[in-house]
Amino acid sequence: MIDVKRIMVMGVSAGVGKSTFARELGKILEIDVYHLDRLYWKPNWIEASLDEFTTSQQRVVKHDRWIIEGNYNRTYDIRAQRADTIIYLELPLLVCLYRVFKRWIIHIGKTRPDMGEDCKEKLDYQFLKYIFTTYRRRKKQMRDRFQELIENNSEIKVVILNSKTQIQAYLEALSQCEVDD
Repeated sequence: MIDVKRIMVMGVSAGVGKSTFARELGKILEIDVYHLDRLYWKPNWIEASLDEFTTSQQRVVKHDRWIIEGNYNRTYDIRAQRADTIIYLELPLLVCLYRVFKRWIIHIGKTRPDMGEDCKEKLDYQFLKYIFTTYRRRKKQMRDRFQELIENNSEIKVVILNSKTQIQAYLEALSQCEVDD
């Protein structure tokens, strides 16, 4: 019996597979998935204000069951205060970069379902630089954050998946279990 109802899906980088994983998890657990990129980005890549972004997440976390996918560290606490589980994906930097390029090629001129309305897929130097220059720091920050949760006897269960094989095995194991409503 699985008792997970409020899940944060986070990852070390863009391209790690957070959105895809969250969608699959949502299907298995029959829980609505909310993508932070969809809440943050207004049409044509206009950023939501911090107040708007905060308010939209506060509405979501009031629900009894949810999966929220994305990092957005400035609003982490909104989600973490209500979450029962954090699932963290950590794949190698080169895999993440490859997937970002692949995603761009597949979605050129289109808006992905996990993205804000009319935010057509784009790839630029600044985004690639951001991924490349923050990967190691983010990896350490995430590990430190989860270690702190564990040391403080947090009620949040932390699941760290470090490979495509672990990710697939986790999803398959969940699909075999009975979910506790």
